[in-house]
Amino acid sequence: MVDLQSQYLKIKTEVNAGIQEVIDTTAFIKGGKVIDFQMQLESYLNVSHVIPVGNGTDALQIALMSLDLKPGDEVITPTFTFIATAEVVALLGLKPVLVDVDFGTFNISIESLKKAITPKTKAIVPVHLFGQNADMEAILSIAKENNLFVIEDACQSIGSVYTFSDGRKVQSGCMGDIGCTSFFPSKNLGCFGDGGAIFTNNDELAAKMRSIANHGMVVRYHHDVIGVNSRLDSIQAAVLEVKLNHLEEYSSSRLAAADFYDQAFAKNDKLITPTRSATSSHVFHQYTLKLNGINRPELQKFLANKGIPAMIYYPVPLHLQKAYQDERYTSGDFPIAEKLSDCVLSLPMHTELTKNQLEYITESVLEFVS
Repeated sequence: MVDLQSQYLKIKTEVNAGIQEVIDTTAFIKGGKVIDFQMQLESYLNVSHVIPVGNGTDALQIALMSLDLKPGDEVITPTFTFIATAEVVALLGLKPVLVDVDFGTFNISIESLKKAITPKTKAIVPVHLFGQNADMEAILSIAKENNLFVIEDACQSIGSVYTFSDGRKVQSGCMGDIGCTSFFPSKNLGCFGDGGAIFTNNDELAAKMRSIANHGMVVRYHHDVIGVNSRLDSIQAAVLEVKLNHLEEYSSSRLAAADFYDQAFAKNDKLITPTRSATSSHVFHQYTLKLNGINRPELQKFLANKGIPAMIYYPVPLHLQKAYQDERYTSGDFPIAEKLSDCVLSLPMHTELTKNQLEYITESVLEFVS
């Protein structure tokens, strides 16, 4: 699904030099490389504050912790996504409120969002799934009307740009009150271990989140709030500093691969290619087909026998997960998410895909469905 080794070989000299610098200086925690990367990412995103943390899940948790929400407060998030989004809500004693998604873009349904708001709703966590932004103009309008916080889960969408109706272009994760991302190795901007970051233009929230991520400290050994221990280490920052310089190149490579897939499958009505939003660029963290009348397990098996991986993101929506069973929800409540879970299939998508590989993958898929 990803080819991190080939990607590394192209930037090996730069990466190795950055890692060696960290080792030579022994500044392993909160070293200069972390500050350098933070400042470069702030510049790239055109955002006031980037707070590097240990991983994307920590980023979401710290973001929620900074808002002074109370147990039982409701947080709305889509049911078709990775578990971390609802997980942090539940861990903090808040109430996850799940909603359906749009069949085309996979992102949060605006109509479902509107219907889910109650007097107890305090925040919305839209997930920019698979590499393109949710309908943020509508979400921000709803949030303003109802006095709600917006925390963007941009763990799959860094580098994607949203265009507002007035022509403003804003980077993914930088539109709401807070944005969160992950630097898991397979992400579009990935390190060589775990890592994540939080974005905000709010000075007060930034100061609070920096403190929370550092055991609640501002002054050493003086703990003003309850915090956690979450930090990006210097070696990971050194890797990310190099990769950030290549992010636009990586996005272009993914887009070219997605264009190839789209063209190859365009005339086959059994393969529904990803919808591209009119208001958001797409950085294709995943290339996800919707299968129409195809036996998905058999297609997966067929491709595996040809050496082609194909993954299901996500086979079970959150409201049907055992850990999140709730009397409010039952099978059939979110028909679009449930349909997607039954029909989606993601093909290999990474920066190193060659034309020969793309031809082999698409010809193999078409061989099965024809």
